[in-house]
Amino acid sequence: MPGGSNRKFRFTTVTAVVIANMVGTGVFTSLGFQLLEIHSGFALLALWAVGGISALCGAMTYAELGAALPRSGGEYNFLARIFHPAAGFVSGWVSATIGFAGPCALAAMTFAAYATSVFDTGTSPWVRPALAAGLVIALGLTHASNHRTSGGTQVVFTVLKVAVIVVFCVAALMFVGEPQSTSFLPVADDGGTLFSAEFAVALIYVSYAYTGWNVATYLSSELEDPQRNLPIILFSGTAVVMLLYVALNYVFLSVAPMEAMRGEVEVGYIAARAAFGDVGGRLTGLVLAALLVSTVSAMTLAGPRVLQVIGEDFHALRFFARTNRDGIPTVAIYTQTALSVIFILSAGFESVLVFAGFTLALNSFVTVLSVFVLRWRQPRLPRPYRTFGYPVTPLLYLVLTGWTLAFVLVNKPVEGLFGLGVIAAGLVFYLVSARASSASRS
Repeated sequence: MPGGSNRKFRFTTVTAVVIANMVGTGVFTSLGFQLLEIHSGFALLALWAVGGISALCGAMTYAELGAALPRSGGEYNFLARIFHPAAGFVSGWVSATIGFAGPCALAAMTFAAYATSVFDTGTSPWVRPALAAGLVIALGLTHASNHRTSGGTQVVFTVLKVAVIVVFCVAALMFVGEPQSTSFLPVADDGGTLFSAEFAVALIYVSYAYTGWNVATYLSSELEDPQRNLPIILFSGTAVVMLLYVALNYVFLSVAPMEAMRGEVEVGYIAARAAFGDVGGRLTGLVLAALLVSTVSAMTLAGPRVLQVIGEDFHALRFFARTNRDGIPTVAIYTQTALSVIFILSAGFESVLVFAGFTLALNSFVTVLSVFVLRWRQPRLPRPYRTFGYPVTPLLYLVLTGWTLAFVLVNKPVEGLFGLGVIAAGLVFYLVSARASSASRS
């Protein structure tokens, strides 16, 4: 049963979770796909800036919701209280099955791929899955121990991640052998590019790279003074990541030829090889692997809190709410860890990630929309923080995200329909769980 521990995560720990949860596989892989259709340096940097502005607008809106409704669970908590328990349950279902376990597995597999890139290509096929699964299990055990070990591990990994990225950017610009002639000033054709279908496609990749800015709301109940600290954490964490993303892509485009990165996944390796030579490029595999440890750690820390809150609210699933003496939801952590390991060993989760961006964006879209509903339904509800720039800020997020969602449905209907199918499955699971919980109480 839930423990009674009053120990909380500190401001620095949760800020580290936000940064680490965002900076993962997306920023180190997306540029290669964006270069297939967009060749303007200005448009490419604008892409990451637009994605960052959208994330900031979403973060500021979530800050109002989190301060007004302070409880762990993120969208599950907000949508259940603003709309209906079914809406919250489906949101939690999406977060638990796709939002954390899938990307956690993907980050672990990418970690294994980069870590083994410094060795011969003849590495046994079982090494990467074993390394990825081992990482997930090790971090699951770490975060299931206590708040001090869990939080300290996250802060250390995140500091290392930010430091490595900053050092990489500075060193690459200083020691690059042959700087590229890429221009980052706008030209006549850039106006059309910013409103093109190609830009929308690229924005899907960017949106996935920024996914995770809302993660602090999953830890509200375990955060010191959440109504005061949550808005600052969401804004500062997202702003730091936005600066890192723009800087990283500026460096990639400055030191490596566009032709070499076009269509490639390991753009970080290509850029490092261009800047530091073959040895430097190979060592980048280990460096990026270290960065991805922080990403897996952040998802292992935040994701299980969704299952914990679901267990607290649904009697039939109360085992998810069990905690240890330190208040850590161990059962939920072990469950997500097991799901991630299954994804790694089956390798079938990659098809899920194709539509994960759509499903998670739809989840955030409905949540940002709910701030208007909450203000209308409960105008006198205490709001320690109000969304900066309201109503423009949430409306800007809704317009940008809605444009992306519509593009996916029109141009990638299979992925969009799969995402809607996951939501429908969550609704069915809610009905079954609610009925079982009702029967159990009787």
